[in-house]
Amino acid sequence: MKKILVTGSEGFIGKNLIAELRNRGYSYIFEFDRDTNRALLDRYTKECDFVFHLAGVNRPQNEKEFMDGNFGFTSELLDLLIYHDNKAPVLITSSIHSDRDNPYGKSKKAGEELLLRYGKERGVRVFVYRLHNVFGKWSRPNYNTVVATFCHNIARDMEIKVNDPETRLTLCYIDDVLEEFIRAMKGNPTCDANYCIVPVVHNIKLGELAQTIKQFRNSRKDLSVPNMNDELTKKLYSTYLSFLPPNDFSYDLKMNIDTRGSFTEFLRMADKGQISINVSKPGITKGNHWHHTKNEKFLVVSGKGLIKFRNVESQEIIQYEVCGEKLQVIDIPTGYTHSITNIGETDLVTVMWANELFNPERSDTYFLEV
Repeated sequence: MKKILVTGSEGFIGKNLIAELRNRGYSYIFEFDRDTNRALLDRYTKECDFVFHLAGVNRPQNEKEFMDGNFGFTSELLDLLIYHDNKAPVLITSSIHSDRDNPYGKSKKAGEELLLRYGKERGVRVFVYRLHNVFGKWSRPNYNTVVATFCHNIARDMEIKVNDPETRLTLCYIDDVLEEFIRAMKGNPTCDANYCIVPVVHNIKLGELAQTIKQFRNSRKDLSVPNMNDELTKKLYSTYLSFLPPNDFSYDLKMNIDTRGSFTEFLRMADKGQISINVSKPGITKGNHWHHTKNEKFLVVSGKGLIKFRNVESQEIIQYEVCGEKLQVIDIPTGYTHSITNIGETDLVTVMWANELFNPERSDTYFLEV
């Protein structure tokens, strides 16, 4: 079993990496962060079989900390590996900004060059990843990425700042980063001569990013579901949910209640229809209508019911007994008037899917007794 050293273990990428390594059965993980006893680094660098060097400085109070954190600590780490004659491969996280002529870029570039020189001189495999804007769960607002800031603020109805909506961003999702890192650890990185990349990246304008995340918040009100066929939207939505305040995980739905029970819309999807929850009191019959094009699926999840059908051009009645103890989906074909009756002693709860969103001006619903 590999012994893996992770520096920057309490950071955004470090936390996610350690969690995934454990998910995959790696149990010998040396976690090192700025608050870890420095003496432990000597033992870790002696025993480790692979190094994920994720520690770095992004937003220091003093510019001098850039070089100390991004170059100085890298130098200390490599010196200890040399001292113990440990030729474990080393992966370092750098940045697409490492070529910029500023303190941050210069410090990242210095760390890259130091590691590449170390690898060449010592005959050690090294992997330098110039990462784009990485986003995902456990990232920090106003620190790691604009995605984190937008998700945090919008989830709390706080203002966000969009200076130039046309600014183009290249984003990289944390799970794609972890997948690539673990490939590198196993000896199959995505690299060219000097640098490695995470092959899956996404591009979006700053204004579009803001609007997408705002729609996530609004979806609680209009019951919409983000387009999960779009990989970036799916990943952004997962990230947004991770930023919900703990006391705001739940939200109320509008229940249409009368003496017969209730009917509540749950989800509305323009391309996949809508899902609703129907509750019927004992002895109550609902329905007795038919549709030209609208079709539905009924799933009784609690109670006992009787679903009846009749082709509008026939007198023959077809019926199905359903109950929550044996989950069955009942298709509701077009051209058949249908009804559902609670024949039990408790509430009948039915999950109902319709292939189209309800439009009161064109309901395609025609009342006719079964």
